[in-house]
Amino acid sequence: MTDFHDAPELAVSDWFNTPEPLTIAGLRGQVVVIEAFQMLCPGCVSHGIPQAQRVASTFGSDITMIGLHTVFEHHDAMTPVSLEAFLHEYRITFPVGVDEAAGAGGMPVTMRRYGLRGTPSLLLIDRAGQLRVNAFGQVDDLVLGARIARLIDEPVPDVDAG
Repeated sequence: MTDFHDAPELAVSDWFNTPEPLTIAGLRGQVVVIEAFQMLCPGCVSHGIPQAQRVASTFGSDITMIGLHTVFEHHDAMTPVSLEAFLHEYRITFPVGVDEAAGAGGMPVTMRRYGLRGTPSLLLIDRAGQLRVNAFGQVDDLVLGARIARLIDEPVPDVDAG
């Protein structure tokens, strides 16, 4: 079985589609689905982003869908201004954060914290703030839907306990 552990905090330099920054700590009690992507990644555009949109529309308020634009290549082409246009063109309405740059073209901070191998990557965090899935590449819709449904059905943890 998978050894669950606390999901690392997000390190985000810019947010889109949300009035205030989101944090893993602030989302405790909710099922969180994070799609890590790059706008110039073919697998992200053909599979990851459309799947995230399907998840957001299917599960609605039962989950919190977050996009994480994690740029580890082609830095000059993927600026926040370009991302804003991309989000508009692809009609992405869920919150999207820009993974904090590591400097000198290194691996972004959140990407490193989660041990992501590339994009697209999908993260599932349960209501207790535990990382339950860290998947690289294409994830089957049915498998993902079943995993999300199981997390939604788990009891809400007592945050006062402990």
